[in-house]
Amino acid sequence: MTHIILASGSKYKAALLHRLSLPFEIAYPNIDEYAAEGELPIQAAERLALTKAKAIARKNIGTIVIGADQIADINGEAINKPGSHALAVQQLKHQSGREVIFHSGLAIVRCSLNGHIERYSGVNSTKVIFRTLSEQDIELYLRTEEPYDCAGSFKAEGLGISLFTSIESTDPTSLIGLPLIDVCSLLTKFGVKIPSK
Repeated sequence: MTHIILASGSKYKAALLHRLSLPFEIAYPNIDEYAAEGELPIQAAERLALTKAKAIARKNIGTIVIGADQIADINGEAINKPGSHALAVQQLKHQSGREVIFHSGLAIVRCSLNGHIERYSGVNSTKVIFRTLSEQDIELYLRTEEPYDCAGSFKAEGLGISLFTSIESTDPTSLIGLPLIDVCSLLTKFGVKIPSK
């Protein structure tokens, strides 16, 4: 059985990966999860996903490691996880009535004993149009779902879907943070068959 590690502490990403019916473990990469100064959000999403995967892969030789990170983008401005109610209010006010692109970076990495790193990475982007949100809309939503650990301050798999007027995506799981179509495609490069026996 192929050994797989998800390099993420996100319960949302873990729930998505469980859908593939592959056994995996979870490891918590200890890295700074923010875009660097001057770095485009799409570049940051892929870099962070790759950094997470490589950090765990170096400690687990021969293991396939999946890293993922999501950054929201408003006209090139990176929007990260709010972490608090006050910042979530600011984010949703800022996104109200606007187009926001959510970049889901994905990297799959395996390190060999001789130090060779086999890696594949990319970004799947989803365009979301937020409806115009009143202060009452924002407060009610945040108090109901408390999405303070989610980029953009909403949970697309939950009530957050009510905040949008439209979504454009090639993968419905991408907005939640782990694009499973790309995961399946990249895992085949490591010889993993899905569905597995």
